[in-house]
Amino acid sequence: QVQLVESGGGLVQAGGSLRLSCAASGSIFSINAMGWYRQAPGKQRELVAAITSGGSTNYADSVKGRFTISRDNAKNTVYLQMNSLKPEDTAVYYCNADLRPVVSRVVSDYWGQGTQVTVSS
Repeated sequence: QVQLVESGGGLVQAGGSLRLSCAASGSIFSINAMGWYRQAPGKQRELVAAITSGGSTNYADSVKGRFTISRDNAKNTVYLQMNSLKPEDTAVYYCNADLRPVVSRVVSDYWGQGTQVTVSS
């Protein structure tokens, strides 16, 4: 059974920082891209940042220069360092991984349970 477990969310004042972590566990054969999405109340889920297994990154325009995504392939873990946080960054943040379990030949999307990030003004 493959699981993605997020940690690091919380409440922070505007201008502050948080670091999110997401660890993939279980019988995993390989992981391709990993990323972070967020969903604010009444809005659609949107991509925040993504990183390939080779380290190439992609960011939403709204977070460029403030957020940094990284990963530790040996630990099957992806991180999101969030600096200069704004109230509009408030959302539930979800980890996503494009991976192949050991028991399958199919690469599929897996999601974490979500972690709340709240930025007060």
